Amino acid sequence: MKTLALFRHAKSDWGDARARDFDRPLNKRGRKGAVLMGRHIRDYGLQTGQKWSRIIASPAVRAAETAELAANGAKNGGGYGSGSNFAVNWDRRIYLASSAVLIDLLREQEDGSDSILMVGHNPGLEDLIFDLVPDDGSSPLRDIVEEKFPTATFAVLELDVTHWRDVREGCARLVHLTRPRDLDPALGPGVED
Repeated sequence: MKTLALFRHAKSDWGDARARDFDRPLNKRGRKGAVLMGRHIRDYGLQTGQKWSRIIASPAVRAAETAELAANGAKNGGGYGSGSNFAVNWDRRIYLASSAVLIDLLREQEDGSDSILMVGHNPGLEDLIFDLVPDDGSSPLRDIVEEKFPTATFAVLELDVTHWRDVREGCARLVHLTRPRDLDPALGPGVED
């Protein structure tokens, strides 16, 4: 079995209409959400014994800031990587990638990494969940994702594969899902920065 965690970048700043999409930073609410979710990812790991053996992320500014702020939020408990290390493998293919591209990227991963944390974007991450987790009514968490996969949401999938190269549609179970608003209602929809 392999474990895949998906962490969508936090809320970004749309204040500069001239900025390239790739260069958009996080806004104030996004920075707060990234730190909060970093603590949650740490606590999830402590409760389940889960350590992320590999972290891969989009190098887009909003994803990079999310990963770095989450790591800072998690530091008071050993970080959310292996031990206290926080080594991100930046991969531009994650930026605005489709589910098919993300599956190809997963299939390239070495089997020495049994658990991967991927920091990326929608709609790719959401579509990846839809492709990997069967729509057979057995996952109430999948139903929540169908409603919305908001910014800074953290999802954990267990993949019924021995090797990453064997990742295929329908091979996963969605076992955990947390949105920032689940931890702090002030980070929910309709709340201004």
